[in-house]
Amino acid sequence: MTARGTTLGAVCGLALVFLVWPSRAAEQLADLQMRFDRESNSVQKAKLLEKLGGAQFEAVRQAEKAGDNSTAGLTLEKYRDNVRATLESLKKQHPNAEKQPNGYRQLEIQVRKGIREIGESLLVAPEPFKPPLEIVREDLAAMDDELLKLLFPNRPLNKKATSPPPPEKQP
Repeated sequence: MTARGTTLGAVCGLALVFLVWPSRAAEQLADLQMRFDRESNSVQKAKLLEKLGGAQFEAVRQAEKAGDNSTAGLTLEKYRDNVRATLESLKKQHPNAEKQPNGYRQLEIQVRKGIREIGESLLVAPEPFKPPLEIVREDLAAMDDELLKLLFPNRPLNKKATSPPPPEKQP
């Protein structure tokens, strides 16, 4: 085989990988979503959301590169719905997050990643696609606040520290 034939073969092989890769990524995403939907253990659901969220974020980045902002937005909305389902499942199965934080911690970390990803998507999204993304970001931020309150119920959130007034100086 000649060097030209080897190069042509490598180029054709590489092109085939780029043609097949998006369909494999979509299959993996669909498989992860199906596993997530079937999972009944809330802690396992939270752990599975880490993998599913990563795959969803990768799908969003690929859609944005392709200029498919509608798909990117729908994928982020599905991510938000998955976070909400996980949170509700955790609250139902393990209502005391302070004593049983497993699952809640993973979810809180994942939600923060999601907020960052949506922030990045907002930077590149055309104007008509920004309002739905902002709603998704607000929903995730509200769920993040709820998670923090569940994990740390005795922590005074959003309260200003009150200090005693300075003593008056005597003349």
